Amino acid sequence: MSPVLKLLRLQRCDRTLLIKTYLLLGFIRLGLWLLPFQTLQKWLATLHHPPHADPAAPSPRISRRTLRAVVWAVNTSSRYMPGDVKCLARALVTQVLIYRRGYRPELKIGVAKTADCLEAHAWVELQGHVIMGLMNDLSRFTPMPSLESKM
Repeated sequence: MSPVLKLLRLQRCDRTLLIKTYLLLGFIRLGLWLLPFQTLQKWLATLHHPPHADPAAPSPRISRRTLRAVVWAVNTSSRYMPGDVKCLARALVTQVLIYRRGYRPELKIGVAKTADCLEAHAWVELQGHVIMGLMNDLSRFTPMPSLESKM
């Protein structure tokens, strides 16, 4: 079945989420290419400010349905996006989408040294669990200090 037919057969809320995610992923990839990272973070914070909530209040537990929908939308958008979608773009999109729902996800960037190079990986954690970017050997990455996201 063609991707367009698959899109049209989705429920309206899923189709809307998928289209918004695809567009956000495109903008973030472009921003990562053209802008300094901190500038991109500030832009994302102004564009996608969270709903009004008390920042001191504990974040409520996220529903599995919400989490599954966001992860599905990011993974599906990444598959249909031209070129290779890197982990940092996927993590940033996930962070924005979860943050917009009133939660406080943490963007993590880690590095690992191998025999001949340095590797980096980005992932998102929420309430103590990795929600995007989980790998079998994630523990080999040493997280860098928090970037103090402006979101």
